[in-house]
Amino acid sequence: MNARSILITGCSSGIGHDAAHTLHRRGWQVFATCRKEEDCARLAAEGLTSFRLDLTDPASIQAALARALEASGGRLDALFNNGAFGLPGAAEDLPTDALREIFETNFFGWHELTRAVIPVMRAQGHGRIVQNSSVLGLVTMRWRAAYVACKFALEGYSDTLRLELADANIQVVLIEPGPITTDIRIKSIPHFERWVDWRASPHRARYEASLLKRLYAENPPRDAFERPPSAVTKKLIRALEARRPRPRYYVTTPTYIAGIARRLLSTRMQDRILGA
Repeated sequence: MNARSILITGCSSGIGHDAAHTLHRRGWQVFATCRKEEDCARLAAEGLTSFRLDLTDPASIQAALARALEASGGRLDALFNNGAFGLPGAAEDLPTDALREIFETNFFGWHELTRAVIPVMRAQGHGRIVQNSSVLGLVTMRWRAAYVACKFALEGYSDTLRLELADANIQVVLIEPGPITTDIRIKSIPHFERWVDWRASPHRARYEASLLKRLYAENPPRDAFERPPSAVTKKLIRALEARRPRPRYYVTTPTYIAGIARRLLSTRMQDRILGA
C-alpha cells in the first residue's frame, strides 16, 4: 500500500511494456493496461498487474481506474498516457472519419482518462501526469498528417493543463521520443488498408516509391538514430521521480535537432529540410 502507484496505457508492447516492467522492478505499484484481454493475460503471466482499458470506451476507462484505485487504497501517484496508433497516408487521402478514429484513441481517450484521474490527484494533494508525445509533436513529416495532428494537439493541451494544475501540485510532463524500436509500423497497416485508397491518389507514384516499401518491408532499414524503448523509460523515470520535473524531456538525437531547428530556423527553411 505504501508503494508509489502508476497507471500506464498501451502496455501490450514497446514503450508501455518496457516502462511497466522497469517501474515494477523499481518498486512502483504498476497498473499495466491494454486494449485486448489476451494481452492483459500475457502481462499478468509476466508478473504485472494488468487489466483492460480501451481508450475509445469511456465505460472501460472508468472501470479500469476504479480497479486501480481499489488495489492502491484510493491513491494514484502517476498516470503515463502512452496508448496510441499510427495511420500513414497523405493528408488529402485521409477521410474525415479516419481522423475521428485516430483522435478517439490518441487524444480524446487520453483526455477522458486524464479528467477522471485529476480529481483523485487533487484530493490527495499531488500527482504526475506524463504524456508520451513525439518528435512529430514538434515538427511535421510527409505521410504522417494524422499522427502529427494528434501530437500537435497533445502538445498544446498538455502545456495548457500544466498551467492550470500548477497550484494543485499536479505536474504535467511531456516526453518527446524520436525513432524508437516498436511495432507501431506493423500495427498501423490495418488502419492504412482500411482508410487510404492510395491507388486512386494523385500521390500514387510516391506511395509506390517510398511509403509502401517501408510500410510492408519485412526487415525495414533501421533509422541511424533509432533507440530501444528503454531510452524512453529512462526519461520517464526522471519525469516521475525528480522533485521538480522538467516540462519536456527529449528522447533521441532527432528530437534534440528538431527542438533546436524549431527555435532557430524559419518555417520556409524547415520546410526545405523536412521536405527533402
